[in-house]
Amino acid sequence: MRSRHAIAAIGLAALLLPSAACRDTQIGYGTETVSAAQQQAPTVALPNKQGTYKFAVLGDFGTGSKEQYELGRQMASVHARFKYEHVILVGDNLYGSERSQDFKKKFEEPYKPLLDAGVKFYASLGNHDAREQRFYKPFNMDGKRYYTFNPNPEVRFFALESTYPEPEQIKWFEDELKKSTSHWKIPFFHHPLYSSGERHGSDIRLRRTIEPMLLASDVSVVFTGHDHFYERTKPQNGITYFVVGSGGKLREGNIDSNSGVTARGLDTDLAFLVAEIDGDLLTFNTISRTGSVADSGVITRRPTR
Repeated sequence: MRSRHAIAAIGLAALLLPSAACRDTQIGYGTETVSAAQQQAPTVALPNKQGTYKFAVLGDFGTGSKEQYELGRQMASVHARFKYEHVILVGDNLYGSERSQDFKKKFEEPYKPLLDAGVKFYASLGNHDAREQRFYKPFNMDGKRYYTFNPNPEVRFFALESTYPEPEQIKWFEDELKKSTSHWKIPFFHHPLYSSGERHGSDIRLRRTIEPMLLASDVSVVFTGHDHFYERTKPQNGITYFVVGSGGKLREGNIDSNSGVTARGLDTDLAFLVAEIDGDLLTFNTISRTGSVADSGVITRRPTR
């Protein structure tokens, strides 16, 4: 087994499952530790407080495969205990054809329990996505390739179209960041500014363009996809970057353990992320297809200057 697997497979049994036959993730434990050989810190439980803002992140998912459906069932299982309101989609929402039956097979059916429960999905577009997806109502893009929304006064999301980052969009993004008064400004888009992926890796040109804006606007977290695994970076100039390109496609063994960027990663199974914002703290759990917690932690919001 290559060394990158030792970093990527980071103790998937961090939360105990009730049985092999019942794969429901038990949100709220968080005291179980694993052996030092697994390089896993104690799991941080989601507070699951009443009135806090809760959301999920999913990317590179639209395959229609059995594995995608299995991860969708995990998302529904977690939602039964942890009522996240929204799912942020970081691109490559559908692979292959995009007929009405494809939207049904690759999106509506895998996440039907969530859609029926009123969970709203907010999409950004990846390089495999037709631009016309912006008109698909369940993606809540309102016909826009890039947009912003705030679920409450303290949180504002910014969806970017990172395949074709035209100057008009970059100017819009800079202006929206500057005028936002939300404490949590959270961009999400497809191409990662920082990634240890051997297939794609960091998008240096995009980083040069928008990272100065993120730093100037006191952004604390960024969510992306594109590389087909899960990764949380070590803070880069104070910002934590997540790659959540593990919703339906997996590029096994693709995390480069020599990059120096990875804080935690998973390139051996599909995964999604759930998070809870309470004041200046964002608590997250990353949950695999089998219901194990692959990563968890708390991010403190960068202070506003």
